[in-house]
Amino acid sequence: MKINKFSMKQMMGIFLMGMLLMVTTGYDYNAPRKDREYYEQRGEVVWEVPMDVKLIAFTFDDGPNAKTTPQILDILKQYDAKATFFVVGNRIDANQNILKRQIEEGHEVANHTYNHLFFDKAYPLEKISKEIESTKNKLLEVTQQFTPWFRPPGGIINDDVIKVAQSQGYTVVLWSWHQDTRDWASPGVGYIVNKVLNNARNGDIVLMHDSIYGKNQTAESLKQILPVLKEKGFTFVTVSELMKYKQANKVNQ
Repeated sequence: MKINKFSMKQMMGIFLMGMLLMVTTGYDYNAPRKDREYYEQRGEVVWEVPMDVKLIAFTFDDGPNAKTTPQILDILKQYDAKATFFVVGNRIDANQNILKRQIEEGHEVANHTYNHLFFDKAYPLEKISKEIESTKNKLLEVTQQFTPWFRPPGGIINDDVIKVAQSQGYTVVLWSWHQDTRDWASPGVGYIVNKVLNNARNGDIVLMHDSIYGKNQTAESLKQILPVLKEKGFTFVTVSELMKYKQANKVNQ
């Protein structure tokens, strides 16, 4: 019986510690589960735009990169492919000519924070806001354009990130889960090519990167991916063009 009483005390201690953590961290056990369905139903995050037209959007994160971004632009131009580049603000000043080229060639540049900050911690709203706003202002300064798409690094989303992004005129855009190429990890050109080609669907948003530390296999993969998809009838468009189709389709329904 003594052991049972002692165990009960331990259990009570654990319970009280848990309650204390709830208070100090703000965790709410009754809060709704923040999964993909939750955000999609609220129209707060875009992963893809299902449609009956062969449109596909290639997106590139983490640039601009003085070496690899121009290589990707050359390949896109060869296949008359338009894309969306989610850029990191602190890399803009040194690569302004690349951004201007992207705009001139019909691509769009969107917001990927200023310091590539992962929002996996409870950051103050002011810090999240500064990360987004600093890149927003820098893009306006260099391109004189505002593209209303924001992608948080790592695809990490929560209510605070979405709230701040919306307050600055952004919609959060992630990517089709079946089109995460993991090119940042250099998995091999064959892996990247097969990932995209074997899973290509109308309205997909493909995740790639134009700035990678180490061996960059993205450009080589595109040389194989784009001609095959073009032969299959796909048109390579920006995220904005996908969203225009979505809005037009809503009107027609």
